Amino acid sequence: MKTHPEEQYLALMRQIWTQGSERIDRTGIGTRSVAGAMLRFDLADGAMPLLTTKRVYWKTATREMLWFLTGETNIRPLVLQGVKIWNEWPHARYVKETGEDIALEDFVQRIADDADFAAKWGDLGPVYGKQWVDWPTYRYRPDGLYEKGEGINQVATVVESLRTSPGSRRHIIEGWNVAELDRMALPPCHKTYQFHVAGEGPEARLSCMLYQRSCDVALGLPFNLWSAALLTRMIAQQVDMQPGELVWMGGDVHLYLNHEHLIEEQLTREPQGHPSLEIVRKPETIFDYRIEDFVVHDYAPMPPIKAPVAV
Repeated sequence: MKTHPEEQYLALMRQIWTQGSERIDRTGIGTRSVAGAMLRFDLADGAMPLLTTKRVYWKTATREMLWFLTGETNIRPLVLQGVKIWNEWPHARYVKETGEDIALEDFVQRIADDADFAAKWGDLGPVYGKQWVDWPTYRYRPDGLYEKGEGINQVATVVESLRTSPGSRRHIIEGWNVAELDRMALPPCHKTYQFHVAGEGPEARLSCMLYQRSCDVALGLPFNLWSAALLTRMIAQQVDMQPGELVWMGGDVHLYLNHEHLIEEQLTREPQGHPSLEIVRKPETIFDYRIEDFVVHDYAPMPPIKAPVAV
Protein backbone atom coordinates (compact mmCIF):
# COMPACT_ATOMS: atom_id res chain seq x y z
CA MET A 1 0.00 0.00 0.00
CA LYS A 2 1.30 3.46 -0.94
CA THR A 3 2.26 5.61 2.05
CA HIS A 4 0.20 8.74 2.55
CA PRO A 5 2.41 11.80 1.84
CA GLU A 6 1.48 13.31 5.22
CA GLU A 7 3.18 10.41 7.01
CA GLN A 8 6.59 11.99 6.37
CA TYR A 9 5.49 15.11 8.25
CA LEU A 10 4.32 13.02 11.21
CA ALA A 11 7.54 10.99 11.12
CA LEU A 12 9.56 14.22 11.31
CA MET A 13 7.47 15.43 14.23
CA ARG A 14 7.97 12.11 16.04
CA GLN A 15 11.73 12.14 15.37
CA ILE A 16 12.16 15.63 16.78
CA TRP A 17 10.02 14.96 19.86
CA THR A 18 11.70 11.66 20.74
CA GLN A 19 15.28 12.26 19.57
CA GLY A 20 15.76 16.02 19.32
CA SER A 21 18.30 17.95 21.34
CA GLU A 22 16.66 20.04 24.06
CA ARG A 23 17.78 23.66 23.84
CA ILE A 24 17.07 27.11 25.18
CA ASP A 25 16.05 29.28 22.24
CA ARG A 26 15.62 32.98 21.49
CA THR A 27 12.07 33.03 22.88
CA GLY A 28 13.10 31.48 26.22
CA ILE A 29 10.44 28.77 25.90
CA GLY A 30 12.80 25.97 24.92
CA THR A 31 12.71 23.52 22.03
CA ARG A 32 13.64 20.05 20.93
CA SER A 33 15.57 20.40 17.71
CA VAL A 34 17.29 18.41 14.97
CA ALA A 35 19.77 19.64 12.39
CA GLY A 36 18.51 19.27 8.85
CA ALA A 37 15.43 17.58 7.37
CA MET A 38 13.83 17.06 3.97
CA LEU A 39 10.25 16.44 2.84
CA ARG A 40 9.08 15.85 -0.74
CA PHE A 41 5.57 16.29 -2.10
CA ASP A 42 4.29 15.51 -5.59
CA LEU A 43 2.06 18.36 -6.80
CA ALA A 44 0.70 16.57 -9.89
CA ASP A 45 -3.06 16.43 -10.50
CA GLY A 46 -3.79 19.25 -8.07
CA ALA A 47 -2.25 17.50 -5.05
CA MET A 48 -1.21 19.78 -2.19
CA PRO A 49 0.65 19.22 1.11
CA LEU A 50 -2.39 20.23 3.15
CA LEU A 51 -2.37 18.39 6.49
CA THR A 52 -5.43 16.35 7.38
CA THR A 53 -4.41 15.29 10.92
CA LYS A 54 -5.45 18.76 12.08
CA ARG A 55 -7.24 21.57 10.31
CA VAL A 56 -4.92 23.97 8.51
CA TYR A 57 -6.50 27.30 7.66
CA TRP A 58 -5.37 27.35 4.07
CA LYS A 59 -7.26 30.55 3.21
CA THR A 60 -5.30 32.39 5.93
CA ALA A 61 -2.02 31.08 4.50
CA THR A 62 -3.16 32.03 1.00
CA ARG A 63 -4.04 35.56 2.06
CA GLU A 64 -0.59 35.87 3.59
CA MET A 65 1.05 34.72 0.34
CA LEU A 66 -0.95 37.22 -1.68
CA TRP A 67 0.10 39.90 0.83
CA PHE A 68 3.76 38.93 0.37
CA LEU A 69 3.39 39.40 -3.38
CA THR A 70 2.20 42.98 -2.91
CA GLY A 71 5.47 43.86 -1.16
CA GLU A 72 3.46 45.24 1.77
CA THR A 73 5.04 45.10 5.22
CA ASN A 74 2.27 46.56 7.38
CA ILE A 75 -0.13 44.16 9.07
CA ARG A 76 -3.20 46.35 8.52
CA PRO A 77 -4.24 44.74 5.19
CA LEU A 78 -4.07 41.35 6.90
CA VAL A 79 -5.94 42.58 9.99
CA LEU A 80 -8.76 43.90 7.80
CA GLN A 81 -9.08 40.42 6.29
CA GLY A 82 -9.16 38.74 9.70
CA VAL A 83 -5.65 37.29 9.35
CA LYS A 84 -3.99 37.17 12.78
CA ILE A 85 -0.69 35.41 12.20
CA TRP A 86 1.58 38.50 12.37
CA ASN A 87 -0.18 40.43 15.16
CA GLU A 88 2.04 39.42 18.07
CA TRP A 89 5.25 41.03 16.80
CA PRO A 90 4.00 44.64 16.39
CA HIS A 91 2.04 44.30 19.63
CA ALA A 92 5.16 43.24 21.53
CA ARG A 93 7.11 46.17 20.06
CA TYR A 94 4.35 48.63 20.99
CA VAL A 95 4.19 47.43 24.59
CA LYS A 96 7.98 47.52 24.92
CA GLU A 97 8.42 50.99 23.44
CA THR A 98 5.40 52.75 24.99
CA GLY A 99 5.02 50.88 28.27
CA GLU A 100 1.26 50.68 27.69
CA ASP A 101 -0.04 47.31 28.82
CA ILE A 102 -2.62 47.02 26.06
CA ALA A 103 -4.28 43.67 25.32
CA LEU A 104 -3.43 42.12 21.97
CA GLU A 105 -7.08 42.23 20.85
CA ASP A 106 -7.36 45.94 21.67
CA PHE A 107 -4.09 46.69 19.88
CA VAL A 108 -5.26 44.88 16.75
CA GLN A 109 -8.59 46.74 16.82
CA ARG A 110 -6.69 50.04 16.89
CA ILE A 111 -4.68 48.88 13.88
CA ALA A 112 -7.95 48.21 12.05
CA ASP A 113 -9.68 51.44 13.10
CA ASP A 114 -6.85 53.95 12.86
CA ALA A 115 -4.74 54.13 9.70
CA ASP A 116 -2.29 56.58 11.25
CA PHE A 117 -1.78 54.36 14.28
CA ALA A 118 -1.29 51.38 11.95
CA ALA A 119 1.26 53.27 9.88
CA LYS A 120 3.33 53.93 12.98
CA TRP A 121 2.91 50.67 14.87
CA GLY A 122 1.77 48.05 12.39
CA ASP A 123 4.85 47.85 10.20
CA LEU A 124 7.12 44.80 10.42
CA GLY A 125 10.12 46.28 8.66
CA PRO A 126 11.43 44.98 5.30
CA VAL A 127 10.24 41.38 5.71
CA TYR A 128 9.53 38.73 3.07
CA GLY A 129 7.48 40.47 0.39
CA LYS A 130 9.57 43.64 0.46
CA GLN A 131 12.65 41.60 -0.35
CA TRP A 132 10.79 39.48 -2.90
CA VAL A 133 9.46 42.32 -5.04
CA ASP A 134 11.58 45.34 -4.08
CA TRP A 135 15.07 44.20 -3.05
CA PRO A 136 16.94 47.46 -2.46
CA THR A 137 19.84 48.52 -4.63
CA TYR A 138 22.30 51.40 -4.24
CA ARG A 139 24.40 53.41 -6.69
CA TYR A 140 27.84 54.87 -6.05
CA ARG A 141 27.92 58.59 -6.78
CA PRO A 142 30.93 60.63 -7.98
CA ASP A 143 30.97 62.49 -4.65
CA GLY A 144 31.71 59.24 -2.85
CA LEU A 145 28.20 58.75 -1.42
CA TYR A 146 25.60 56.13 -2.23
CA GLU A 147 22.03 56.73 -3.33
CA LYS A 148 19.15 54.31 -3.52
CA GLY A 149 18.52 52.75 -6.92
CA GLU A 150 15.53 50.97 -8.38
CA GLY A 151 14.41 47.92 -6.39
CA ILE A 152 14.66 44.44 -7.88
CA ASN A 153 11.46 42.44 -8.32
CA GLN A 154 12.79 38.93 -7.80
CA VAL A 155 9.43 37.26 -8.37
CA ALA A 156 8.84 38.92 -11.74
CA THR A 157 12.45 38.16 -12.70
CA VAL A 158 12.04 34.47 -11.93
CA VAL A 159 8.78 34.24 -13.88
CA GLU A 160 10.45 35.85 -16.88
CA SER A 161 13.57 33.69 -16.64
CA LEU A 162 11.46 30.53 -16.45
CA ARG A 163 9.79 31.55 -19.70
CA THR A 164 12.97 32.52 -21.54
CA SER A 165 15.64 30.27 -20.01
CA PRO A 166 13.95 27.31 -18.29
CA GLY A 167 17.21 25.37 -17.98
CA SER A 168 18.85 28.09 -15.88
CA ARG A 169 20.11 27.28 -12.39
CA ARG A 170 19.41 30.83 -11.24
CA HIS A 171 15.64 30.75 -10.72
CA ILE A 172 15.91 31.97 -7.12
CA ILE A 173 13.84 34.15 -4.79
CA GLU A 174 15.89 35.15 -1.74
CA GLY A 175 14.62 36.76 1.44
CA TRP A 176 17.81 36.86 3.53
CA ASN A 177 19.03 40.41 3.01
CA VAL A 178 21.90 40.60 5.50
CA ALA A 179 22.03 44.40 5.40
CA GLU A 180 18.41 44.72 6.56
CA LEU A 181 17.97 41.87 9.05
CA ASP A 182 18.14 44.19 12.06
CA ARG A 183 15.20 46.21 10.70
CA MET A 184 12.92 43.19 10.40
CA ALA A 185 10.44 42.19 13.12
CA LEU A 186 11.52 38.62 12.38
CA PRO A 187 14.28 37.58 9.96
CA PRO A 188 12.90 35.31 7.23
CA CYS A 189 12.48 31.69 8.24
CA HIS A 190 11.52 30.39 4.78
CA LYS A 191 14.35 32.20 3.08
CA THR A 192 15.40 30.68 -0.26
CA TYR A 193 13.16 29.40 -3.06
CA GLN A 194 14.79 27.79 -6.09
CA PHE A 195 12.82 26.56 -9.10
CA HIS A 196 13.73 23.72 -11.45
CA VAL A 197 12.25 22.75 -14.81
CA ALA A 198 12.20 19.16 -16.05
CA GLY A 199 11.10 18.32 -19.57
CA GLU A 200 10.01 20.60 -22.38
CA GLY A 201 6.91 22.05 -24.00
CA PRO A 202 3.45 21.41 -22.52
CA GLU A 203 4.83 18.53 -20.41
CA ALA A 204 7.49 20.66 -18.70
CA ARG A 205 7.28 20.28 -14.92
CA LEU A 206 8.12 23.04 -12.46
CA SER A 207 9.48 22.03 -9.06
CA CYS A 208 10.40 24.20 -6.10
CA MET A 209 13.13 23.65 -3.52
CA LEU A 210 12.53 25.69 -0.39
CA TYR A 211 15.24 26.10 2.24
CA GLN A 212 13.93 27.14 5.64
CA ARG A 213 16.62 28.16 8.14
CA SER A 214 14.33 27.85 11.19
CA CYS A 215 11.15 25.83 11.38
CA ASP A 216 8.46 25.52 14.05
CA VAL A 217 7.17 22.14 12.90
CA ALA A 218 3.93 22.15 14.90
CA LEU A 219 2.54 25.58 13.99
CA GLY A 220 4.67 27.02 11.20
CA LEU A 221 5.47 24.13 8.87
CA PRO A 222 1.85 23.28 7.91
CA PHE A 223 1.47 26.87 6.67
CA ASN A 224 4.91 26.91 5.03
CA LEU A 225 4.26 23.74 3.05
CA TRP A 226 0.92 24.99 1.77
CA SER A 227 2.30 28.43 0.87
CA ALA A 228 5.35 27.13 -0.99
CA ALA A 229 3.24 24.65 -2.94
CA LEU A 230 0.73 27.41 -3.70
CA LEU A 231 3.44 29.74 -5.00
CA THR A 232 4.79 26.90 -7.16
CA ARG A 233 1.34 26.21 -8.57
CA MET A 234 0.77 29.91 -9.31
CA ILE A 235 4.11 30.32 -11.07
CA ALA A 236 3.61 27.08 -13.01
CA GLN A 237 0.29 28.38 -14.28
CA GLN A 238 1.84 31.69 -15.28
CA VAL A 239 4.61 30.04 -17.32
CA ASP A 240 2.38 27.30 -18.80
CA MET A 241 4.09 24.40 -17.05
CA GLN A 242 2.83 21.46 -15.04
CA PRO A 243 3.43 21.36 -11.28
CA GLY A 244 6.28 19.06 -10.33
CA GLU A 245 7.48 18.57 -6.75
CA LEU A 246 7.83 20.67 -3.64
CA VAL A 247 11.10 19.78 -1.96
CA TRP A 248 11.23 21.31 1.52
CA MET A 249 14.55 21.48 3.41
CA GLY A 250 14.86 22.68 7.00
CA GLY A 251 17.94 23.83 8.93
CA ASP A 252 17.09 24.18 12.62
CA VAL A 253 13.95 22.04 12.71
CA HIS A 254 12.24 22.17 16.08
CA LEU A 255 9.23 21.73 18.33
CA TYR A 256 8.48 24.03 21.26
CA LEU A 257 8.28 22.42 24.67
CA ASN A 258 4.96 24.14 25.42
CA HIS A 259 3.38 22.43 22.38
CA GLU A 260 3.44 19.00 24.01
CA HIS A 261 -0.35 18.62 24.05
CA LEU A 262 -0.54 19.40 20.32
CA ILE A 263 2.27 17.02 19.42
CA GLU A 264 1.04 14.11 21.52
CA GLU A 265 -2.50 14.48 20.15
CA GLN A 266 -1.52 14.87 16.51
CA LEU A 267 0.78 11.84 16.61
CA THR A 268 -2.20 9.66 17.54
CA ARG A 269 -4.05 10.66 14.37
CA GLU A 270 -3.97 8.98 10.95
CA PRO A 271 -3.95 10.96 7.68
CA GLN A 272 -7.17 10.75 5.73
CA GLY A 273 -8.08 11.80 2.22
CA HIS A 274 -6.18 13.61 -0.48
CA PRO A 275 -7.12 17.30 -0.75
CA SER A 276 -6.46 19.09 -4.01
CA LEU A 277 -6.29 22.67 -5.23
CA GLU A 278 -8.08 24.11 -8.25
CA ILE A 279 -7.02 27.50 -9.57
CA VAL A 280 -10.16 28.69 -11.31
CA ARG A 281 -8.69 31.65 -13.20
CA LYS A 282 -5.40 32.54 -14.85
CA PRO A 283 -4.69 36.20 -14.02
CA GLU A 284 -2.65 38.42 -16.31
CA THR A 285 0.38 38.34 -13.96
CA ILE A 286 1.61 36.55 -10.84
CA PHE A 287 0.62 39.65 -8.87
CA ASP A 288 -3.06 39.63 -9.85
CA TYR A 289 -4.40 36.56 -8.04
CA ARG A 290 -7.29 36.94 -5.61
CA ILE A 291 -8.45 34.68 -2.81
CA GLU A 292 -11.49 33.76 -4.90
CA ASP A 293 -9.21 32.17 -7.51
CA PHE A 294 -8.45 29.19 -5.25
CA VAL A 295 -10.76 26.29 -4.43
CA VAL A 296 -9.79 23.28 -2.33
CA HIS A 297 -11.55 19.98 -2.96
CA ASP A 298 -11.92 16.91 -0.75
CA TYR A 299 -10.58 18.47 2.44
CA ALA A 300 -12.11 16.86 5.53
CA PRO A 301 -9.48 17.35 8.24
CA MET A 302 -9.55 16.36 11.88
CA PRO A 303 -10.22 19.18 14.36
CA PRO A 304 -7.69 21.98 14.93
CA ILE A 305 -5.30 21.81 17.88
CA LYS A 306 -4.51 25.19 19.41
CA ALA A 307 -1.14 26.15 20.84
CA PRO A 308 0.56 29.47 21.66
CA VAL A 309 2.85 31.23 19.19
CA ALA A 310 6.39 31.87 20.41
CA VAL A 311 7.33 35.51 19.80
